[in-house]
Amino acid sequence: MGLIKAGIGAIGGTLADQWKEFFYCESMDKEVMVSKGQKRIGGRSSNTKSSENIISNGSGIAVADGQCMIIVEQGKVVEVCAEPGEYVYDTSTEPSIFTGDLEGNIKAVFQTMGKRFTFGGEAPKDQRIYFFNTKELTGFKFGTPNPFMFEVANKRLGLFRSVQVRCNGIYSYRITDPLLFYTKIAGNVGDEYRREEIDNQLKTEFISALQPAFAMLTELELRPAQIPAKANELRDAMNVALRTEWAESRGITVEKIALNPITLNADDMQKIQQMEDAA
Repeated sequence: MGLIKAGIGAIGGTLADQWKEFFYCESMDKEVMVSKGQKRIGGRSSNTKSSENIISNGSGIAVADGQCMIIVEQGKVVEVCAEPGEYVYDTSTEPSIFTGDLEGNIKAVFQTMGKRFTFGGEAPKDQRIYFFNTKELTGFKFGTPNPFMFEVANKRLGLFRSVQVRCNGIYSYRITDPLLFYTKIAGNVGDEYRREEIDNQLKTEFISALQPAFAMLTELELRPAQIPAKANELRDAMNVALRTEWAESRGITVEKIALNPITLNADDMQKIQQMEDAA
């Protein structure tokens, strides 16, 4: 009976996977970074028994604004698209009798039935669609638990003074390399990959990168109180400091940073004032 059931499953499963399908992704909020593509199956759909991870030739795929879509076949990325619009998938290894040359497709379908017979009626392949949220992900608060050193420099006056600063604020980031993010972080995710899974790690690395980023701003000869007005320069410095951990390892970059006012303790302020007066 096992062979008979496998045979019936091979025929039924193959025919079910002949229907053209439509893959899409609902609007992703800022909590979702990656979502697996869904087949649209409504109440009037005639195809409710197709394999989950099979994309038939001629199937439609919709890509919305702020999304990047990839197709993974047998564990390998075979298609990438970040341009909004509707597309037709025509390179599937799963033949369809509803698209292309009918005679050739029918032969291919019967060959597929034979392959499935040896796999117990299941498709001996795996095809998946993933959608990446490429919009700016906002609302990440940060603060330095301990003060760190910042060098106040004024080359014209010959003033160099290391002071202790604390800072806090809010930042945002964006997935700029979906392929790298899929390969290193979210490969073969079952349904969704949410930012809560990586937020704590990113926040720790972000705070660790603040001191080297502030050090890069020394060349601008800024007082700490002037740094919040240099948000773009700080963002660029943070991306340099985080290049290895974020951009090169995960495909993520800092998008924006907003700092609350930075103040020095009274002793540091007094010494800087005295040095400026003396100069």
